[in-house]
Amino acid sequence: MAVLNIPDQQFSTADVAEIRTFLNTRGIWFDQWEAKENLPEDADQDAVLNAYAYVLQPFMQKNGYQVADVININSTTPNYEALRNKFLSEHRHTEDEVRFFVAGKGYFWFNLDNGSDPVFNVLCEAGDLISVPAHTRHWFDAGQKNPAVKTIRMFIDQSGWVPHYTESGIDQVYQPTIADV
Repeated sequence: MAVLNIPDQQFSTADVAEIRTFLNTRGIWFDQWEAKENLPEDADQDAVLNAYAYVLQPFMQKNGYQVADVININSTTPNYEALRNKFLSEHRHTEDEVRFFVAGKGYFWFNLDNGSDPVFNVLCEAGDLISVPAHTRHWFDAGQKNPAVKTIRMFIDQSGWVPHYTESGIDQVYQPTIADV
């Protein structure tokens, strides 16, 4: 179940239709798929991609995505604090970043360039599919304590995965408001 939060307006909603409309009108594509595959926590990338190939392959073909991988973060992830800090820094990608949440949850934060939208976040959980448009300023948090998130990432080209950090500092303003997921 996704949750949209706008901290500066003290607004929060778990209404999927409202979340989808809010995101879609800002160019962020949001959908929900079934995350019904019962995979072990230590399932490797191939096992996860194969388990979801029935929905993943048609979606990738339709949208021109060529590459998929799996991000699996949990309490045993080596160097988690360093990895978390990379994700917590506001950045952009040169192409869309698409993530399907297979298990767990995490916050996608957005700082849009349009000047009229406040900073907001979406708590994504198993079954949520989100597409962050190319060049959109964002950051991600899987939580400080007991992180647990497994997502499939899709891109057209692996070079699109490279984060281009903005160094705006806005991510630091909102870090104290991040609840542990």
